[in-house]
Amino acid sequence: MTDIKELLATGEATEGQLLIERKIYDTLIEAVQKKLIGRSLAAIYIGPNGIPGSSVDIDLVDKDSLAVATVAEGAAVPIETVSYSTTNVKPVKYGVRPLITKEMQEDGKWDLMSHNIKTAGVEMAENEDALIVSVLDTADNTVTGGASITVANIARAMQYLEDADYTPTDILIGPEVANDLRNIDTFVEAQKLGSREMMTTGFVGTIFGLNVHVISGNIINSKYAYVLDKSQAFVCVEKRPVTIERYDDVTHDLSGAVVTQRIAFKGLRTAAICIITTS
Repeated sequence: MTDIKELLATGEATEGQLLIERKIYDTLIEAVQKKLIGRSLAAIYIGPNGIPGSSVDIDLVDKDSLAVATVAEGAAVPIETVSYSTTNVKPVKYGVRPLITKEMQEDGKWDLMSHNIKTAGVEMAENEDALIVSVLDTADNTVTGGASITVANIARAMQYLEDADYTPTDILIGPEVANDLRNIDTFVEAQKLGSREMMTTGFVGTIFGLNVHVISGNIINSKYAYVLDKSQAFVCVEKRPVTIERYDDVTHDLSGAVVTQRIAFKGLRTAAICIITTS
């Protein structure tokens, strides 16, 4: 007869696996949530009430379209009027449909449907960020850096905006760029000052007045940075906020939820954005 100790010591024995008492941890460990951009950086947000049809036209004033001229004595004052341009934004529908059997709901350790709906909401937020990045990638100007980002790269990107009369307000950076900044002596020394923001975030909160946002490398290119004037860069148009509709498929004994959203992001003035790349 096989000794019990031998069974317990034998990793390959099925009996050994059965004799070892196991504790199944009954708390679900969530997946790590990515650092997102968020629609808060949008210059304009237009919600459902502002979109009477399937799309919305946004009117923009053309830069320097009305000019003041010198007028000679007795001469006619020249006629000048402001010119405008229009951009159309049409929201696109995005969605996902979790579907779970009644048996899974009855036997599961967690509320599977609620958790799936919650996860769908997180994925919707990540999809929004992907749409924002696609807009940022349409920037008029690019600063090509080397192996690491430099202070000069950031200053040049800011100048591109300022040359076009925009005010740089924010810089979005990937993890590799963040690592570069943390190794620049200027910022290392600033860290030693121990301001409240530096102590709580572990990172210099502003660079040349730019608000620093470290974004997940799964959202933006880890080696990229984006400098923008958030009052002019892009618009968010949302015809349908994230909407959840639950239903039952009685025939197949299933419960499901339809999670949808109709949204679009579009650049307003691409000269208000500059990309910094590193290799």
